[in-house]
Amino acid sequence: MSVYVASAPEEAYVPDTSVLVEGAVSKLVREGRIRGKVLIHRAVLAELEHQANQGRAVGFAGLEEIRRLRELAREGLIDVEIVGERPRPGDIRAAGSGAIDAIIRDYAYEVGATLVTADRVQALVAQAMGMSVIYIQPRAEDSKLTIDEFFDDVTMSVHLKEGVPPRAKKGAPGKWVLVDIRDRPLTRSELESIAREIIEAAKRRPDGFIEIDRAGSTIVQLGKYRVVITRPPLSDGWEITIVKQLRRLRLEDYKLPAKVLKRLDERAEGILIAGAPGMGKTTFAQALAEYYARKGKVVKTIESPRDMVLPPAITQYSKEYADAGELHDILLLSRPDYTVFDELRTDEDFKLYVDLRLAGIGMIGVVHATSPIDAIQRFLNRVDLGMLPSIVDTVIFIENGRVAGVYDLRLTVKLPTGLREAELARPVVEVRDFLTDELLYEIYTFGEQTVVVPVKRLVASSVEDKLRRVIERLIPGAEVELRDNVLVVSVPRAMAHLVQKKIKRIRKLEDKYGVTIRINVVG
Repeated sequence: MSVYVASAPEEAYVPDTSVLVEGAVSKLVREGRIRGKVLIHRAVLAELEHQANQGRAVGFAGLEEIRRLRELAREGLIDVEIVGERPRPGDIRAAGSGAIDAIIRDYAYEVGATLVTADRVQALVAQAMGMSVIYIQPRAEDSKLTIDEFFDDVTMSVHLKEGVPPRAKKGAPGKWVLVDIRDRPLTRSELESIAREIIEAAKRRPDGFIEIDRAGSTIVQLGKYRVVITRPPLSDGWEITIVKQLRRLRLEDYKLPAKVLKRLDERAEGILIAGAPGMGKTTFAQALAEYYARKGKVVKTIESPRDMVLPPAITQYSKEYADAGELHDILLLSRPDYTVFDELRTDEDFKLYVDLRLAGIGMIGVVHATSPIDAIQRFLNRVDLGMLPSIVDTVIFIENGRVAGVYDLRLTVKLPTGLREAELARPVVEVRDFLTDELLYEIYTFGEQTVVVPVKRLVASSVEDKLRRVIERLIPGAEVELRDNVLVVSVPRAMAHLVQKKIKRIRKLEDKYGVTIRINVVG
């Protein structure tokens, strides 16, 4: 904690809300930098009470700091006095525009006290008024946090809940185990203390920020940690989940085929990175963003929360601090080559992705999906079918921290697989395996409905029907069944001799249809 004193401190100190939330005043008292009277304005109490009633973590953190100051007063280090008048409800609602700050600052000015603040604007205004100010500046490094003790080199995430022993996921995406860190369950007071420490550090440190603070939940980015705090009534008890990125991978670490790298370099501009939760999607998106930045591309991100670890050249925007219209205008005017949209969830997210892509910006979207086609289907009710390949041309599926598949979308006019009438030809979006060019799915409209058809299954079914008819003619009474891409022909033992006579024709059928036929003699 770095302290800047504008002039010699007086015997009376007036802290504002920002410095109480950070827990900095009690530290200054313990260090001997503050002695005398600490005057807590009723406007501060009202604002902290309002925030705590809304379930916001900053309110609880500030009230806890006042409690600590009361303890220091009982130890005889300082005197604590509640001063001033309670603000009007309108002042509390206008706290974000500086109404409460102005009340506290004016009171300190009138009584000749030293203002203590962690708000740079508040400090500058007070200095302009000629006041004595103690400004708490953030610093890059801070003391070790309690949560640091829960992590080692193989810990992916730590899960803390009251009444349950602390637990940790150890291993790698798709290959982890959940282990107890200690036998003794956590108490509510322990979790409240850890949460308060995290909130205070996030307010104080330049590498920390409170991304979301709602009634019942708070999301914090603190250096290498992403922290989710939930509390009653949202959850049945206090819970803190801390996730840490184990490795910062480069795109080269994924050992992608040269054909895929060429696609990423030359043609892929509407990219979807899909996979189940915890499979490594964001880690891959981060590696891809850095790859494009090293190639001399202008790259920006839209995140919620901002938890990617990226070089300074890549600007990271928070979806929580701007609406879709503002982000749309910023990105259109700044014209990045690529924008990484981490976590597409709502209709608004998908609309922003589509608008920016159609404006010519390369888009990389991250979406939760258990299969590649599930990711594509998230767009079907949101865009016209014919525009889909212009919006999403490449799907990269991540599983267990590796690239499990790359898929290509193309628009063509054809007779969909399985239909026989020529007049049923229509625009069809083909989903193909990019490396093998194998057709996997067809997407087209049938009547008023958009259908997604797994072509491989249709072809297999068609082959099975044809072979069943041929084999039943060759061997009357045989039963034909497709099992794991193997055609099993079951014949009674009494007809085994007939099979021997037809074996050459059966082998020709294998070559013709590209399937394996196995004879099973029963009875």
